[in-house]
Amino acid sequence: MSEDTLVRFEKHGAIGVITVDNPPVNALSPGVPEGIIASVDAGVADPDVKAMVLIGAGRSFIAGADIRQFGKGRPPLKRKTYDAFEASPKPIVAAIHGYALGGGLENALGCHYRIAVASAKVGLPEVLIGLLPGGGGTQRLPRLIGPEIALDMIVSGRHVPAEEAARWAFWTG
Repeated sequence: MSEDTLVRFEKHGAIGVITVDNPPVNALSPGVPEGIIASVDAGVADPDVKAMVLIGAGRSFIAGADIRQFGKGRPPLKRKTYDAFEASPKPIVAAIHGYALGGGLENALGCHYRIAVASAKVGLPEVLIGLLPGGGGTQRLPRLIGPEIALDMIVSGRHVPAEEAARWAFWTG
């Protein structure tokens, strides 16, 4: 699949919608990060776009890295998705449903704002397979919700329900 089919950018009035469409769970497979970055760049370059929303097609936001790609020696990206979000002069909102795990949560943390449906779950489960979160989650999460709660999420790998995360001001920007 090309990045054009894995990630779509569509305008709805003044809102640019970046849709990750990589079934079944919208994993960050090759082409997805590149498509996200290209979509952010398109939104930033378009004077009619005032803000952007990052969403996942289907049943999940972004459920993390594609573990089938681990150890395959992908060339590094020139720019990381979360860096593109943070550098955007236009606000970007992560609209979370289903799961935002690992790299999915780290992408959401890079956005200016986050919203979620009540049934959503977030987490950094990499530790459960012996990895540390590698996409800035160990830095951004403590800044957002405080070090004590963030440390628990980072070392436990627990999937946190949206309602619980809301008590920590997780959904504010």
